Amino acid sequence: MSSAIQNSSDQDALLRAGIDRSLRHPVMFFMTSGAAWLAVSIVLGIIASAKVHSPGFMSGCAWLDYGRVFPSHINALIYGWGFQAAFAVIIWLMARLSRKECTSAGIILTAGHIWNLGVSLGLVGILSGNGTGMPWMEFPSFVWPVFLVSYTAIVIGSFIQFRVRPEGHVYISQWYLLAAMVWFPWVFITANTLLHCIPGHPLMAAGINAWYRSALVFLFFTPVALAAAYYLAPKVTGRPVFSYSLAKLGFWSLAIIGPWAGMQKLMGAPIPFFLPYVGAAATVLFFVPAVCAAVNILRTTLSSPAVVASSPSLRFMITGIGGLILLGLAAVWLNLPGSTLPLTQFSLSGYGFEILAIYGFFSFVMFGSVYFIVPRVTGREWLSRRLIKIHFLFSVYGIITVAAVALFGGLQQGIGQEEWQQPWQGAATRAYPYAVATTIAWCFILFSNVFFFIHLALMWLRLGRRSLHPTLLVSDAHHGPGPHGEEGDIDNAGPGHAAAH
Repeated sequence: MSSAIQNSSDQDALLRAGIDRSLRHPVMFFMTSGAAWLAVSIVLGIIASAKVHSPGFMSGCAWLDYGRVFPSHINALIYGWGFQAAFAVIIWLMARLSRKECTSAGIILTAGHIWNLGVSLGLVGILSGNGTGMPWMEFPSFVWPVFLVSYTAIVIGSFIQFRVRPEGHVYISQWYLLAAMVWFPWVFITANTLLHCIPGHPLMAAGINAWYRSALVFLFFTPVALAAAYYLAPKVTGRPVFSYSLAKLGFWSLAIIGPWAGMQKLMGAPIPFFLPYVGAAATVLFFVPAVCAAVNILRTTLSSPAVVASSPSLRFMITGIGGLILLGLAAVWLNLPGSTLPLTQFSLSGYGFEILAIYGFFSFVMFGSVYFIVPRVTGREWLSRRLIKIHFLFSVYGIITVAAVALFGGLQQGIGQEEWQQPWQGAATRAYPYAVATTIAWCFILFSNVFFFIHLALMWLRLGRRSLHPTLLVSDAHHGPGPHGEEGDIDNAGPGHAAAH
């Protein structure tokens, strides 16, 4: 009996190793190029933030005007870093959960290069003054078909892997991954077709654009991050998900609520009166799936405090889930039609909400995924425990400052904007100290992510110490069998003692 179990375990380990080996180059390409674009986005963010409180900063270069550099900062963050991090997690996680090796690594890698070419051409288009002027969609219109074709080539293999997977349990992570993979093309094609192919009234174009921004957050980035978190929490701790009923409630509430959000950004515009209120209500109700997922994941994770203390993956992931809770609270606070929404509608608060979603929640979960996945696909340990700590601490301090300052600074700015009897300069004066603090905070984040990129690039070059088993930073953490029959390998967190399977 024990011999049969041992043979099954060996076969399972060989299958996992084969899956990781088949995805080594696509996964590392997306993670490394995404980290490079993240650094570019942060540099652009520093320039844009500096121009808010010092308009003369780098004013001699037309390519770096605020109206060009700020959208470049946002689009590099979303399409350069966000999507590529999501692609790495989607293809690796779906292969692992479907227990199928990737047979289309070359196609995925080619599509990844095309995606990066699209991002590069899009940023050049914005900086040269040829952007569309629609937030999160500023890339010239020729870029979106390139993205759509690249996206299809990247994810089609994951759909096929799920379809031909062995019969059995469908994990909650797969629910979220499949939802994100289906929702994104629906949102992307709908918005770009209505805005670029059959454009209508500019007012409704603004409404479609607002819906697109909310849909990307709620229907793509949120599901991908939750899929990764629902995988990491039981995987690293060796404990099953706390409540599958709560997981299903969170999933279906997100699926029902998410598509309705966005139109609250047009509060007061001459559109049907109910649309902004429906959008505001949906955004407020996002608190429900956020809390369901956060409670479920934290109850799963915090039952193993020793593992949490030793695992960078869990440390980043738990911080991201904390960002999800704050995002849900901010969604309620910023979208109360009778009080805060009129004040924050055209202020820094919107930027703070978006950064909290993309960086404070999504990116931190992706960082945790990177620290879990990379040692498995490279067969190497992370080079430096200290670099991981630097990345974590500076990222946490920086993003808390950026989000908090933008949210509260935007409220002060909105109060100044509502004082119609006072000069407009008064609103700008209220926002001035918050803009300075944002610039400093982005500098801290840049510092942490330069080290993150270097560390990641060195791992792609396979310069870390070779290891057949994932490792921990400390040797006294214990783990149990993996949830739902999945492998129970513990997190590879850096130089330390090898952990047995």
